[in-house]
Amino acid sequence: MAQHVQEAIVERRLRPIYDSLEVGNNKKALQEAEKVLKKSPAMQCARALKALALLRLGRDEESETIVRNLADEDICDDPTLQVMTFCYRETDQLDKICSMYQKAVKLAPKNEEILSHLFMAYVRINDYKNQQTVALQLYKLRPKNPYYFWAVMSIVLQALRGPDREDKAKRKVLLALAQRMVDKLISEDKLDAEQDVQLYISILQYQEKYQEAFDFLEGAVCKKLYPSAPVSIKIDLLTSLSKWVELNVLLKQLLEDNRDRWDYYKIYIDSCFELEDAQIAAEGTDHTMEMCHEFICLMMEGTKKVRGPYLARLELHRLLRERNKDPVPLLGDYLELLIEYFRLFGDKTCCALDIKMFLEYLPMHERPGFASRLIVECGISSTTLPQNKEQMQKHICSLQISRYVGVHSVLGTEHLAALHTALSLHYEHGVSAFGVDLMPTEIGPSDPYALLAVHVMYDLSQRIKASKHLVEALCLLQYLLSNSPTNFHAKLLSLKVYHYLGCGMGATKIYETLDIKHIQLDSMGFIHCALLPTIGLPSIAKPLYDVTLKFFTTSLKDSVEYLAMSYKFGSFSKLQEFMDFREKLANSLHYSLISVEAILMEIAGYCGTMAHNLSSFRSMRIHPEEDKIKWDHLTDNRDLAVVVRWDPTSVNAADGEAKREPSIASTKEMAVESFNQDRELLRLRVGLMHLTASCVNLLTNREGTKDARLSGTHKSLHDAWRDLFVHAREANYKPLSDQYLVNILPSRLHAILDLPYEDTFYALSDFVGCVFHGAENPKSRADTLNECLRSVAARLELEITSHNQQTDLIWNRRVIQERVVNCIEILSLCSFVLVCGYERFSRAGGVNSHQGSKKNKKREAEGNGGESVIGGAGQVAEKERLVAIVDVLKGLRDQLSICDVALDSWKMPQVSNELLDSLAAMSLNPKVEATVSGIFRENHRLVVKELKNAIKEKIRMVQKS
Repeated sequence: MAQHVQEAIVERRLRPIYDSLEVGNNKKALQEAEKVLKKSPAMQCARALKALALLRLGRDEESETIVRNLADEDICDDPTLQVMTFCYRETDQLDKICSMYQKAVKLAPKNEEILSHLFMAYVRINDYKNQQTVALQLYKLRPKNPYYFWAVMSIVLQALRGPDREDKAKRKVLLALAQRMVDKLISEDKLDAEQDVQLYISILQYQEKYQEAFDFLEGAVCKKLYPSAPVSIKIDLLTSLSKWVELNVLLKQLLEDNRDRWDYYKIYIDSCFELEDAQIAAEGTDHTMEMCHEFICLMMEGTKKVRGPYLARLELHRLLRERNKDPVPLLGDYLELLIEYFRLFGDKTCCALDIKMFLEYLPMHERPGFASRLIVECGISSTTLPQNKEQMQKHICSLQISRYVGVHSVLGTEHLAALHTALSLHYEHGVSAFGVDLMPTEIGPSDPYALLAVHVMYDLSQRIKASKHLVEALCLLQYLLSNSPTNFHAKLLSLKVYHYLGCGMGATKIYETLDIKHIQLDSMGFIHCALLPTIGLPSIAKPLYDVTLKFFTTSLKDSVEYLAMSYKFGSFSKLQEFMDFREKLANSLHYSLISVEAILMEIAGYCGTMAHNLSSFRSMRIHPEEDKIKWDHLTDNRDLAVVVRWDPTSVNAADGEAKREPSIASTKEMAVESFNQDRELLRLRVGLMHLTASCVNLLTNREGTKDARLSGTHKSLHDAWRDLFVHAREANYKPLSDQYLVNILPSRLHAILDLPYEDTFYALSDFVGCVFHGAENPKSRADTLNECLRSVAARLELEITSHNQQTDLIWNRRVIQERVVNCIEILSLCSFVLVCGYERFSRAGGVNSHQGSKKNKKREAEGNGGESVIGGAGQVAEKERLVAIVDVLKGLRDQLSICDVALDSWKMPQVSNELLDSLAAMSLNPKVEATVSGIFRENHRLVVKELKNAIKEKIRMVQKS
């Protein structure tokens, strides 16, 4: 009784701390914790809560001290352990949670709650073997089925994801053990949950014991506990067992209940082929192609026309040709089937995508004729307009197919211009005739006309190598968005065009309207965030980096808890999904690139003073000797299909066969090539980050004991720097084709290889190593570095001068802007490293007399064991090295000044005067043009302003040195 009273008193005293932490008032929580600790200084839970409050206030070191002291004590009360768990989770020290609960279990071996927490601690670090051990301890203590199945699942995960997963023999043994454990419960009639049945079926499938799994699925236990088992399990098992008779009968029953299940039709057709090949003629099955066709035709009957059976007939036609069988006698001409499909479903928005699926199998010489027949089927000519929504949708479908089969690719410039004018007029007619009184969330029925027009305008721009039509396309898209504010297709195309033209501000405005969040930051973030380093707007890039990185870090932490919750609720079927999700996020190429770019931007210090930049650098705790990226496991999580494309993958050839041009690649091929190039880019950026951080660590180290380790790291990174570029150049990557608007923009890899990154940072690293170790003749290395810095400034000046000489200042701006931004990045990183070096050596006493007194120099030397801070070298050598650093800094200041002047001379892009006439011809509001052209002018002004501010800050930083 007394113990319960004491616990109630403690809980009442701690409640205000918990309440403050829960609402995020960490300062108040700290005050409340200190009040409690004044009366009870040894109270473990209050100390743990204080540590948590300090941690959330950013006072990490104080929090760590308290947690470390608590970890050395004997703790076995659950509240304190839970608070300590929060502290370890928030500092990403999950392994220490295991150690803490291991200690607690020794103190209270019969405590079920502590044991279950230990199990969850092992779940967080994927220690499947110890999971199994603890789960069996729990089951021995409290014989409950959930604990038993925790052990079973842990064994399964050892087989599928453990360190021995590649060992087939061990995998087999582990899965057999898991099966035997469940068999024991089944024989004892103790199985009592649906999730346990799911797990058992999965275990049998992992062992490829499909017959046992099927028998169990059809058995009494499964019928009783898992009556809602999805039919997909049965279909998979029948397919694996090659039971084509049962599968065929089952699918016929399913299709009779739902005639529009396209996925069922594909499996049904496969089963028909298998039955025919095996010459099995069982009753109730469709074992010939004639019977298969007859069944599909039967599914076509009915008052309501559905797409499924018509798509199935096209699929059957395709598969017969694949098997070298003539489908025409049975099904008719393939082209006629496609046209019939268009007649029936051409008024649906999905029709074009459906037909696109099967166009790949239409001979090349028939495709243009097919597109022409679709236009005729619409009943719309060059002098007529759609009379209703259905006719308009059929026209849109036929135009999309025409583009896909390559009709637009063979048109001349004049015909393309006429086509985009016609499409724009069709769009306007559709808005006025069929787009009235739409809900704000509805997409206008005529919007696809405008989207196709934008693609045609891009084609025109590529033909004439000018920006006029692309700016016109932006105006059309903005007009479209004023009518259909939620049309994400238009937003994505606007984003693509703005980035293509190097207008980061316009792209950001559109990106914000997309409201991309959560997992989309990974799957769709590449369309904007991946290009932020090239836009020259650090003030825009940094918040977007922060949002993206916060999603990744939060999701990676939270996903660990999803695993624990899956065990608690017995959702074993979701466990591996969560694990796969976590691995995909952790190994995302986009995540890795954004992480590195955010760090490089912070080190380059586009904003803030030198002291702020150095403080930020230290807080990031970069460890150049560690490479945490799993290069072989990097994943491409981009959703490239989010932008629908109608561009052809092949063009007409003289012999009538399909011919692939070198510049044209499928979306899949382009994605693989882009991923490979960006992975190479990541190698260079990580190398740059590590080399720069190594230089700074070497120059700012205050602990002589670390000198040898830092020096060794620096030397290895210095030697590896050249190898990174050799590897990248040997790969001989080519920029991706920009033939079509929806193509992925060329990787930033090419600009980095084209600019003097390699030589400049090699020279910088060499110079840092020289001055740190006191090597002879630092001046020669200083001269080499100065020459590299001059080449960077000269390159920036050349890029801006050549751009100013162009008549169209918008067309090539993206390429020029990327090079200018990269040149400023090189100079900014060099500035940061060199100023760090200057401060180090000037404090060491190697500067002129006004920099420090002899007494201070003597005190510093005595503080380092009678030797200088710099590797024990004499003051004369230090002075010589300081002179070399000052010499480089003077040269750097001159080059920064040159860049500053060059930026002043950078001409502002102007929109063509012909554009207003074109917009008037389309009856577009002139305000649209004013808005778009204003964005380009404002973007240029802001880019120049931010880059100049960065340069001026570096000049001030260098001048103070």
